[in-house]
Amino acid sequence: MVEPADRPSTAGQRLGAPESFGVSTLEPGLRPPVQPPGRLVSIRVQMLDDTQEVFQISQRSVGKVLFDLVCVHLNLTEGDYFGLEYQDHRKMTLWLDLLKPTMKQIRRPKNTILRFVVKFFPPDHTQLLEELTRYLFALQIKRDLACGRLICNDTSAALMVSHIIQSEIGDFDETQSWQHLLHNKYLPDQDAIRDKITECHRSHVGHTPAESDYQLLEIARRLEMYGVRLHPAKDREGTKLSLAVAHTGVLVFQGYTRINAFNWSKVRKLSFKRKRFLIKLRGDPAQNAHHDTLEFAMASRDCCKIFWKICVEYHAFFRLFEEPKPKPKPILFTRGSSFRFSGRTQKQIIDYVKDTEVKKVPFERKHSKVLSMSPQTSSFRLQVPKESAMSVPVADQPDSARQGHQAVVNGSEVPTVGTSSTNGFHDTATAPGSDPTQPRQNHHGNGGGSAPDAHFLNPESPASDESPAESPQVVVNGNGSVHDNGGPGLGQSPEMRLLSPLTSPLLNDAGCIRNEDEEEARRKKFPTDKAYFIAKELLTTERTYLKDLQVITESFDGLAGKEEAFPDSVLNLISTSYEPVHKFHQGFLKEVEQRLAQWEGRSNAHIKGDYQRIGDILLKNIQGLRQLTVHLQKHSECLVELERACRSNRKAETLCRDFEQQRVCYLPFNIFLLRPLHRLLHYKLILERLCKHYPPTHDDFRDCRAALADISEMVLQLQGAMMKMENFQKLLELRKDLTGIDILAIPGREFIRLGCLSKLSGKGLQQRMFFLFSDSLVYTSRGMTPSNQFKVHGQLLLYGMTIRESEEEWGVPHSFTLFGQRQSVVVAASCASEMERWVEDIRMAIDLAEQSSSTNTDLLTSSLSDNKLSEDGGAELESEEELCGSRSSLERQGHRGNTTVHVCWHRNTSVSMVDFSVAVENQLSGNLLRKFKNSNGWQKLWVVFTNFSLFFYKSHQDEYPLASLPLLGYSVTVPSESENIHKDYVFKLHFKSHVYYFRSESEYTFERWMEVIRSATCSASRTLPSNRKDLY
Repeated sequence: MVEPADRPSTAGQRLGAPESFGVSTLEPGLRPPVQPPGRLVSIRVQMLDDTQEVFQISQRSVGKVLFDLVCVHLNLTEGDYFGLEYQDHRKMTLWLDLLKPTMKQIRRPKNTILRFVVKFFPPDHTQLLEELTRYLFALQIKRDLACGRLICNDTSAALMVSHIIQSEIGDFDETQSWQHLLHNKYLPDQDAIRDKITECHRSHVGHTPAESDYQLLEIARRLEMYGVRLHPAKDREGTKLSLAVAHTGVLVFQGYTRINAFNWSKVRKLSFKRKRFLIKLRGDPAQNAHHDTLEFAMASRDCCKIFWKICVEYHAFFRLFEEPKPKPKPILFTRGSSFRFSGRTQKQIIDYVKDTEVKKVPFERKHSKVLSMSPQTSSFRLQVPKESAMSVPVADQPDSARQGHQAVVNGSEVPTVGTSSTNGFHDTATAPGSDPTQPRQNHHGNGGGSAPDAHFLNPESPASDESPAESPQVVVNGNGSVHDNGGPGLGQSPEMRLLSPLTSPLLNDAGCIRNEDEEEARRKKFPTDKAYFIAKELLTTERTYLKDLQVITESFDGLAGKEEAFPDSVLNLISTSYEPVHKFHQGFLKEVEQRLAQWEGRSNAHIKGDYQRIGDILLKNIQGLRQLTVHLQKHSECLVELERACRSNRKAETLCRDFEQQRVCYLPFNIFLLRPLHRLLHYKLILERLCKHYPPTHDDFRDCRAALADISEMVLQLQGAMMKMENFQKLLELRKDLTGIDILAIPGREFIRLGCLSKLSGKGLQQRMFFLFSDSLVYTSRGMTPSNQFKVHGQLLLYGMTIRESEEEWGVPHSFTLFGQRQSVVVAASCASEMERWVEDIRMAIDLAEQSSSTNTDLLTSSLSDNKLSEDGGAELESEEELCGSRSSLERQGHRGNTTVHVCWHRNTSVSMVDFSVAVENQLSGNLLRKFKNSNGWQKLWVVFTNFSLFFYKSHQDEYPLASLPLLGYSVTVPSESENIHKDYVFKLHFKSHVYYFRSESEYTFERWMEVIRSATCSASRTLPSNRKDLY
């Protein structure tokens, strides 16, 4: 080993700093290992600042010794991000293997120059905790730009070069900047954008070199070619491609465009055989798919092995918690490669720097005329510029600064504006004019690191499954403690100084490239227990429920009070019935939010109190809710009195109609009046899932079971009134969609099914909308009224009706004939399943009509009764305008154009009362990431599922939805491998050419969204309870 006196002078020594042996990057806290005896050999290493240093090592020493000497020379703590590369006699670029003897790898050391370069590019530069490390990364970006490896648009290139110049010569001076650009080459085509570079440089006044490095890395990390090293290959068809590896997995490029990506969580095994590089993917359990194997041809076996090795190292560095253990040596035969990653993983580096206060030694910026760091500075976090979280507007902040909702500056935490910490997803930094984007990588929610599977990385061993480990957490923007033992240095922003935000056009061009490890790292902090996600479902649905109550207690009450359209008795009844419930649930929501924040925000919650439970809060509040039963029982009376007031007062009816046109009233207003009764069902289902999940010995099981017993008793007590009110509300809603009917809601009448059937007439099959009630069947067509109501064409009384399948008789698929007392009608369904549902429900309705003691009631007005029942009469005559109008899109419709009736008309489907009842139970809300079929980015939205539709909000705090998606007719599946959606917990909604992808945060929430959406997309074929008629 070289003695200190013989050692070449280090950067610190040249500035007169005290002697420092640094910290070994492979064995934290130790000096470089003692070299084995033997002749010393001189090795030349070229640094990132283009200087060359000579190191003397023993000819028997392994590569680890040389690499440690380089890191000691640089006083580099986070050295594991870097590596030593060289060219062999075949001109192939190789990485120095740290476990093999150096001289066996470098055959001619006198003629070989090793290059110290960045090997592992983290997705977020804030994970680099040392200013020196960020400086070295900035030098690497500078080199990649100069050689044309980092491809980007002119705007991004000019902005990055301007930050490089700012760090080298300081603030803008026109003459100096122009001369500097003339004598230094930063880009291959630098002259073409020289004016743009100087213009960008002009805006960086006051930036220190450390701040310029930070901004340079912030821009570079958003580029698609950031850290990408292309390896030429061909696919099976011979198409020229390039392979690369990143923190997310294996990437495929065609030219400089990424065309595919294989996430580590989807890759089962990487191997190579001769010239063929093989990627074996995991099969999809939901589709019982077999394992897929992708094959790429490379130039030679050596090219395959080189790329396979770097894949092994990238996987281990970013995915594992600790360095993989060496495989035991075989006794007789060897199979496969013994190569493994050697060094600390990224998580080990972050944990070490976080827990160890390493004394900083000033370093020299070779090309910079500006001092970077004060010798008095000792806190390793001081060099992160405050702009990352303090001075940048929310829309323009770096992703990491927005996700953590706090920034660490000068050793203290500075809160920033953000959404609630209970969200599983976090705000996405959105470029103006571009879609918010997705994270690049997704892992399973289960925690715990794992050693690497030998078969995953062994090119010749049998296949086996691998359990991916968690990604390391980001500590700069996390909750870790900060130690500040020194004052602010020159590399840090002065106190309270606001820096200019990143508002350049770069964000438009590169904003769609966003890493997912920032989000993933924070998500990994949260509990993964199923009970936590059940409790979180309680929180998210409670927020939506409280917003629905505010529609009644604030929006409607305020409007009705101003207009004075309703009698005071009706307004007082609504106010006294809903205000106490609203006030109670405000307190309940606050308790749930506090408990979830404690559950997910404290790792030592078991010491300060048992916060990982929800049954005690549910039990307490359900017992309090029992005291409000008297108010809940009045809600049906509110619905009746409101309808009575609207029928007797035209002004009140107009006010209700106008209120339903407001965006805050995203559902028919009567549905909001029934929300408190529906919410009882939600509590019951949530508690049933908790009791099913918990073992009887769990601390929370007793409270959940007691709360379930209480809520079940309340549901049983109010269920009769609830079913009556649901039917009454549905009849009132249908009345608004029909013209030609005076009164639809009469005692004894039940709604059973509505939907599209084709009616056979003299003109052939014509689309009609059918409404099945317990006493009659009404068929209509869509009219041309301003409110898009359906015009009644005829009515068939069910008493004495018979039904017969008639597909062979008429030659029409899925057709059947209805024989009534006065006429017969031939209709056809769109498919066999639709026909089966209609026939089953009509037969049940006929039985109900025959068992009913009430007389048959004619639904139609007198004029319609006289003129509209004849098959050959004018009922079937439609104008061309009406026919065209019936085909107009949902988007062009006016008021009530998005109701269930209209959706069924356009989607040619049907819905039963049973479906409505199931939809009431399956309401859900929460954060999802949405992606369109042809877009690259994922957009975070607050999504509410209710009434067979998805309603989209920016956040749960919004007053009204931005858009809605009716789900009737859609199919919900899991994306296939060919769709290249390499994410976990993604489901796909598809209707004709419309495709949407949604991504949830955990396996439980994924299953819940799939469950509730299937309830809306798959019509129920269940039979109504036999005792329903007894309720009326």
